Amino acid sequence: MADIVPFPRAPRPDRRPQPSDPEPLWRQLLGDQLRRRRHEREETLTETAEKAGVSPQYLSEVERGLKEPSSEMIAAISGALETSLIELTSAVADELRTAMAPASALVSAGRAAFALAA
Repeated sequence: MADIVPFPRAPRPDRRPQPSDPEPLWRQLLGDQLRRRRHEREETLTETAEKAGVSPQYLSEVERGLKEPSSEMIAAISGALETSLIELTSAVADELRTAMAPASALVSAGRAAFALAA
């Protein structure tokens, strides 16, 4: 029989990331960023999807991190939100850095302690 491997869950936003937490997925952070920007513009899924040339269902799945959109789709959605790809991807990268900073700091501290012990 095959072993059952648990699917890693995304860290809850109400607690600090732990070193054992899985890294957030790029598509989840991208979706969060797109939804945030759409809400800031006070647009509905349908309005933004129409501007981007995608279906509201597809945009909803992208925002929920269920779809891995192509670069062309990301460009179309970011254009509909009147933002650039560089602004969008930089914001996602910043979120990823922030989400992983405490874990990275602990790993770096552990390496420093190991180096001192040697």
